[in-house]
Amino acid sequence: MKFYGAQDLATWVYMERVAELIDKFEVTDTLTATADAIELHNVQQYIENALLPQTYTADQRARAGSLAPRMRSSVARFFSAVGESNCAAIVAGINHNYHSDLLELLGKNRAYERCSPAIMLPALDAAGVHIGQMLACGKLVGAYQSEMRERLLASPQNAEHVIRKYLEKNTHNDIHLPANLTTSEVRDLLERYLDSPDANPNYVRLIETASSQHVVATGIDAKLKLKAKRRNAEMTQKLFEETAGIRMGVEVCVSDTQDEPAVSEMDNSDGILAQLSYSSHWLEETLDYPSILNNFQHLFEFTNPQVLLNFPSYPAQLGVFERFMGVAGKNEYPVGVAFRVTEMSSFLQARLYQHYLETKSIDLEDVITWFFRTYLADEFAATNFSFTRSTPGTSFLEKVRHLFVEMESIVNQFRQFVDNGEIDPELLAIGSDSIAYKRVPSLLNGKYIYSTHEQEITGILHALFSDQSSLAYISEDLRGGNAAELLLKNEVSYGDFHEHQRGAIDQLIGLGILQDTGTHVTIAKPQQFLILHSLFSNEAASYFHLSESGRAEADSMEKRGWVTRRSSLLTEAEAAYFNFMLNKVEFSNGPELRNKYLHGSQVNADGEDAHFQTYITVLKLLISLVIKMNDDFCLSAAEPVGVESSAQGE
Repeated sequence: MKFYGAQDLATWVYMERVAELIDKFEVTDTLTATADAIELHNVQQYIENALLPQTYTADQRARAGSLAPRMRSSVARFFSAVGESNCAAIVAGINHNYHSDLLELLGKNRAYERCSPAIMLPALDAAGVHIGQMLACGKLVGAYQSEMRERLLASPQNAEHVIRKYLEKNTHNDIHLPANLTTSEVRDLLERYLDSPDANPNYVRLIETASSQHVVATGIDAKLKLKAKRRNAEMTQKLFEETAGIRMGVEVCVSDTQDEPAVSEMDNSDGILAQLSYSSHWLEETLDYPSILNNFQHLFEFTNPQVLLNFPSYPAQLGVFERFMGVAGKNEYPVGVAFRVTEMSSFLQARLYQHYLETKSIDLEDVITWFFRTYLADEFAATNFSFTRSTPGTSFLEKVRHLFVEMESIVNQFRQFVDNGEIDPELLAIGSDSIAYKRVPSLLNGKYIYSTHEQEITGILHALFSDQSSLAYISEDLRGGNAAELLLKNEVSYGDFHEHQRGAIDQLIGLGILQDTGTHVTIAKPQQFLILHSLFSNEAASYFHLSESGRAEADSMEKRGWVTRRSSLLTEAEAAYFNFMLNKVEFSNGPELRNKYLHGSQVNADGEDAHFQTYITVLKLLISLVIKMNDDFCLSAAEPVGVESSAQGE
């Protein structure tokens, strides 16, 4: 039996064996087999974590608790007897599931100090303990530094251990490297790995996207990242030469025969193809500047009804395999299929509309200019906002560089307006700090609602909305993608739930999330449910877009410690998306468009077409900021406190 951790479901599988070993343990017994000693070590951890059979009485629990220190002593006596003469026999034949325990107990009881590396390491090799498991044991690596350094550098494949330590997110075990391993040796190992025919594309990509903070430890410089980029491209091309893959894409068009403003369909006949069609009649009737901006928000659905951007990669969009499979970097933005489709569709929507408006002699940059120079002053008396469009006829490279400067300027202008209630052009001209999108303030205090990390709200969100919730499936006739879908699409009575599900249902009813009407289990409070759904789906909810009863529910949830309110122009997820697209403040795998263009490091080999694609992306981001700023002004104007008295933010 094995202790995998207090939160691991497999822990309960071994309860019968735990009880058996507790009953059999005699203080006077002398351990003679390594497997028995390790198993007893695991039993001791069950007892110390109070993980005992539910049938145990108070006396049985007390007895088990008194045995734990004695078990520890018995195990310690066994491993303290390990020396060079019996080392090979002690470690031989141990099941691989026990290898980590074996190495830990040898280290804890100072066996590495008593045994030379010439004796211990071959014994571990013969027992099937691989180098990755050895590197997870700090005491072993510390005792045998020179030998472990030689082993690590012996094979390019061992570079994967270095990559896991410094670059990979959510590694299961700590990885200890010899203290005498130099940065230049690590860099050489990584370079040999890139040249290796057995290099893993996932790890090659992590080298390519490594952030600057890992340079000191790994020696990953611009040359090595470029080599990784080229190797990754080579491997990707070879992969698709050998396998067709799955076709995924988006089609957008303008229809002359369509009555509805927008129609979306999904074609799964040959892969995954989203088809988006827009009515030419609708577009023809909405050519005024306010309607053009509204089309981005509502027709193209750049935002949801709460004016939260649909662009960020929200965890709720990630499928099971995307969440748990694959290799992700420590500073990597999570990118799944849903995010890629949204990026493709929003880019093509912006490109389609930009081209359509050009045929009507309308430039999107002029629409943005109108918003800042005219609309804000006329509607909200917010004067001195300035946006200067790029010069017509210039290259897209020049347009992009100009628009990135203007983007930062309008954000600084908005920040100054929120802080001071006005824009002082002279103060603005002195200069501003670099843009921190997560700290751009709002005109409203407590604009967004966020979930806290309290156990109750975390459990509620998982139970209701996770596709891994135990409440999502009752039978083939009563099932849903999650528990909320199950309850909303079916009439489910309390008796329909299985015995093992009723505890969770009882808890949700007790917390006021669900209600049992006597005939059906239903959502207790619709407004509360909408907030919860937004917290799960969008990682935030907009307080001032809620109804009066919705705000009352949010206030109640805040008092219970479930949610907190913070103020900013962008939600934390939206700001993270901007950072992903524009810079390397948070993430290592983004296109860092702003940095490349304003630092003059963009590659010009792809020509004007590549710059045009960036130009469309910048327009999309600018329009998104316009939508968010307009929402902020509109909500603030609608609140009784007005703009001036609520302009501090948090």
